[in-house]
Amino acid sequence: MPQACAVDLNDQIPNNVGLADDPKVRRALLHWQPKYLEWWQEMGPTDFAPNDIYLRTAVSVDSGGWANYDYVRMPDYRWGIFLSPQRRESLIRAGDLAGQRAWNAVPGEYRTALRRLIVTQADTEPASVEQQRMLGHTAPSLYDLRNLFQVNVEEGRHLWAMVYLLHKFFGRDGRDEGDMLLERRSGDPDKPRILGTFNQPCDNWLSFFCFTMFVDRDGKYQLAALKESAFEPLARSCEFMLTEEAFHLFVGETGLCRIIRRSAELTKLDPNGDARAQGGIDLPLIQRAINYWFSFCLDLFGGEISSNAAEVFANGLKGRFKEDQRYSDHRALDGVYALTTVDNGRLQTREVPLRNAMNEVLRDEYIRDCTRALNKWNRVLAKTGVDFRLSLPSRRFHRHHGIYAGHSFNPAGELIDPDTWNLMHTHWLPTPQDQAYLHEIMQPVYEPGKFANWISPPSRGLGGQPLEFAYVRM
Repeated sequence: MPQACAVDLNDQIPNNVGLADDPKVRRALLHWQPKYLEWWQEMGPTDFAPNDIYLRTAVSVDSGGWANYDYVRMPDYRWGIFLSPQRRESLIRAGDLAGQRAWNAVPGEYRTALRRLIVTQADTEPASVEQQRMLGHTAPSLYDLRNLFQVNVEEGRHLWAMVYLLHKFFGRDGRDEGDMLLERRSGDPDKPRILGTFNQPCDNWLSFFCFTMFVDRDGKYQLAALKESAFEPLARSCEFMLTEEAFHLFVGETGLCRIIRRSAELTKLDPNGDARAQGGIDLPLIQRAINYWFSFCLDLFGGEISSNAAEVFANGLKGRFKEDQRYSDHRALDGVYALTTVDNGRLQTREVPLRNAMNEVLRDEYIRDCTRALNKWNRVLAKTGVDFRLSLPSRRFHRHHGIYAGHSFNPAGELIDPDTWNLMHTHWLPTPQDQAYLHEIMQPVYEPGKFANWISPPSRGLGGQPLEFAYVRM
């Protein structure tokens, strides 16, 4: 059973990790705090800094009533450090040491690997804020504007969660890594973010909803794997981050569903079945956006055959999704994974040791979850009477890392030659003309209760408020 965790909301840094009794780490974080605020002022959605936003703020780690809703100006948001309650007897859940006691300090032999895992996760949090910082100027409603800012401030809080671990457990190396997290910039040619997906532009709301649907869903599975870590503070950090991450996934999945519903309505409304003629987003463009973001997200899981993934699992640094609930063999020494590879210009199936395929095991979970959402959207299309159906491209399509990088595939996963790719890829991925059209139709709608023509309203408001509520005071 979890032990109670006292939450100190009066500290300059709200926390439940006992900063008041840890003056060295508290001083280090107070030294980092103005650097973070300087980064937010430079790279966050600061054009809306004077506005009151109806935001959710974590005030507890209890399963019920853990958050408070109120108007907050984003520069005044109280970013804190929250870990899920510590379990009385926490055991290592996966790998060679499964069943032994979990660690509350970093074993020396795993120090470098753990720091790399934490830094890579941490780097994604400010990156997404940077990618989305200008979207407020084209928001389709105050409801959506508020949701964008909620995602932004919580990504900032997730950065704080990881930086605390770096400061607390990795000394000077951790402090240096914390500073570098604020120096890299999404898309910067000289100091880019660590993972390529987080250097891609996200400058329209179709991309934003794809991002929160697919990229944040990757985050869900990465955090879920780290939640199984033998390093207890990391596991507890990720467990609470997943509580907040669920809202980001809600924003993406329902946002795309609202666009799809409206696009189907406009398709039916137009005599030629042309949603663009009615000022909407045509369904083939939505499919191209799904192809783009989904394929980039598949790269985030790492190589299909990975000795590093095997070592991380063996050492208990990460586990599988829901390791305790879904698996009885937590060492995975004997299993194999059937993997499709490219050999001599042909697709072949080969078996690889299960530990070497841990990235692929997690990728399978992700694809199943995305497929569930696609099925829901297709039921919406069927209900409107539109014949078009959406699909996920093959895991081999448009890959930049792993065994499929360097080969050309169509969305069905069939090998094609480079000439065919060059001829057809504009039918499969968004084009500059698509981007120009999206920028043309995405004009801001700031009147309470009103929504842009290209998206349907949600079924209900947020935080107990109606749709007509002023979620952002303009």
